[in-house]
Amino acid sequence: MQIFEELKARGLIAQLTDEEEIRDIVNAGKATFYIGFDATADSLHIGHFMALNLMRRLQLAGNRPIALLGGGTTMVGDPSGRTDMRQMLTQEQIQANAAKFKVQMSKFIDFSEGKALMLDNADWLLKLNYVELLRDVGACFSVNNMLRAECYKQRMERGLSFLEFNYMIMQSYDFYHMFQKYDCVMQCGGDDQWSNILGGRELIRRKLGKSAYGMTITLLLTSEGKKMGKTQAGAVWLDPNKTSPYDFYQYWRNIDDADVMNCLRKMTFLPLEQIDEMGTWKDAKLNEAKDILAWELTSLVHGEEEANKAREGARAVFGGGDTEHMPTTELTADDLTDGAIDVLSLLVKTGLCSSRSDARRNVQQGGVTANEEKVEDIARTFSEAELRDGVILRRGKKSFNKAVLK
Repeated sequence: MQIFEELKARGLIAQLTDEEEIRDIVNAGKATFYIGFDATADSLHIGHFMALNLMRRLQLAGNRPIALLGGGTTMVGDPSGRTDMRQMLTQEQIQANAAKFKVQMSKFIDFSEGKALMLDNADWLLKLNYVELLRDVGACFSVNNMLRAECYKQRMERGLSFLEFNYMIMQSYDFYHMFQKYDCVMQCGGDDQWSNILGGRELIRRKLGKSAYGMTITLLLTSEGKKMGKTQAGAVWLDPNKTSPYDFYQYWRNIDDADVMNCLRKMTFLPLEQIDEMGTWKDAKLNEAKDILAWELTSLVHGEEEANKAREGARAVFGGGDTEHMPTTELTADDLTDGAIDVLSLLVKTGLCSSRSDARRNVQQGGVTANEEKVEDIARTFSEAELRDGVILRRGKKSFNKAVLK
């Protein structure tokens, strides 16, 4: 199976233009394509992970990816899929975030020997003269058509700033610029980006003529990755300091049964034949499929060693095995008061609860155990001796941490 057919079989294509041209150029390994990443946080998340995996699949088939850091577009903010305006970041914050993106992207994409490019649209967008841009590019966009775009329609009732209204023009200019300078003929993105992607395609046609239009190809990656990886606390991050390998593993180990096969197809590199076989598994075997999914994704993001540790830690928690790889918080004497620490402080220290009030509520609702015994008293303390042996705290059914005094 060639790469284009595999993308379709895995359910990774939601919409596209010029299907025959895409199939030919991608299967021949001759496409230079890009995906943009706005630097709105100090880590990539699981939604970005799906995009990076698409880039990796296409690169392995011989195509050349461009990872475009949104140093310029982040300063405006993409209204797509949002109900309110994104928080404004300084240029220094954006560049600091982009620097961290570069490190994380290098784990998925091979940038050696020109096999891929990493660009920052700040290098050209921030140099544009506003009046010249309006005359040169603004005339190519119909306000009526822009307002009909889904990315703007959903914001009109709540309020769309003029700043955000310019985002489509800036993203379109990215495609136009890279089409000319880097022979980039294909743009990929989540399906909430469809209007913006078509905007770039149309700008190339208007500025460079129909012959260029015929070479301009847009492919659409389903945006399910943006819907996945969400918890009550926010995104599932790729940075181990924001989402630990164990928590990352546990998130995928505990997804809904109905999502397992979908995630295996779209997010792992396992052969489709193997995944189709797992699709027949039921009950306990389905839990085995979840374990495979969790290990595969943790291995891709954090490496096999961390994936193995996370798996062993989970088995220790649920199977009573070796607790060596269980998520652990190391305490020092400075964390103790009169040689002990109270349960509320310990729950916050281990990250199992966000605050003392959150910890108090969990204890009072009977949701906390220490070494498999329910904690019923919010004044419960743990001595230095107990902590040296290790106290395994559990909040709810699936959140664990071992507190140890160094």
